Amino acid sequence: MPRIDPLDPPYPAPIGRALRRWMPPGAAHEPLTLFRVLHRNPELASRMFALGAGLLGHGLLPAADRELVIARVTARAGCGYEWGVHAATLSRQVGLTQAQLEATTEADPFSRATWSPPHTALLRAVDELHDTAHLSDAAWEALRAHYDEERVLEFLVLAGWYRTIGYLANGLLLEPEPWATPFPET
Repeated sequence: MPRIDPLDPPYPAPIGRALRRWMPPGAAHEPLTLFRVLHRNPELASRMFALGAGLLGHGLLPAADRELVIARVTARAGCGYEWGVHAATLSRQVGLTQAQLEATTEADPFSRATWSPPHTALLRAVDELHDTAHLSDAAWEALRAHYDEERVLEFLVLAGWYRTIGYLANGLLLEPEPWATPFPET
């Protein structure tokens, strides 16, 4: 059981409209538990929507790069909830393979999957940020070899945002969505 119960339908009209905005058009399932819990505080949910939707729908990073960062950040945060949501939907839509997704949950993501040079730089940068909350000059230069300043800034915000989402989902004790990809046992 989550620590804060998610809203259940029928939703008040303004919350129903807001929840529909958080979901992709034609989604076959109810709004995510995370979104329904966040709407216990509609003002906070509204403020969070702007950044989250902007990163997912209007970012400069290629979609596969974005999803790789999300997978690694949420895996390192031990957030099976968010990792499973993205693994079941957006990560597959942008071409990440099951082996690559599973590799993001391993201590060494390079042991069972092959990565392009940009993806290698992203994975190493996520790990440095997770472990130290800093980027070494080497990690910075590896990112800059593949991404301009705008994209590196977006990467830093994306990684921090999904670390925040990991804290939120883990702190709330959210159980995986029934349709989500199960987080691999490590």
